[in-house]
Amino acid sequence: QLVESGGGLAQAGGSLRLSCAASGLTFSRYGMGWFRQAPGKEREFVAGISRSISSTYYAESVKGRFTISRDNAKNTVYLQMDSLKPEDMALYYCAASLFGLREASDYGYWGQGTQVTVSS
Repeated sequence: QLVESGGGLAQAGGSLRLSCAASGLTFSRYGMGWFRQAPGKEREFVAGISRSISSTYYAESVKGRFTISRDNAKNTVYLQMDSLKPEDMALYYCAASLFGLREASDYGYWGQGTQVTVSS
């Protein structure tokens, strides 16, 4: 089970930190990712982190503004979002993968999502 938290309302230029707590799986065996879906748009990859924390990946649209991290001792993955833009507004999902990190089809477990709203 993956449970996201930390979403809410932020002003453009502001910050939010999302968390995703995992249970019922061996967290350290899984690569973790964040995806988002805005109304009327397809779900898109935001960021991914390998199980060993040695590699991170970002969508071009968030590179330099968002940071993914994980704490394997706490079974939690984070997404620090800085310099938020109105176009970042979406429902954000965390997901767990035993395979790749960039494609939604690689992920076998998904959370329910947390809403991020950015006011301009």
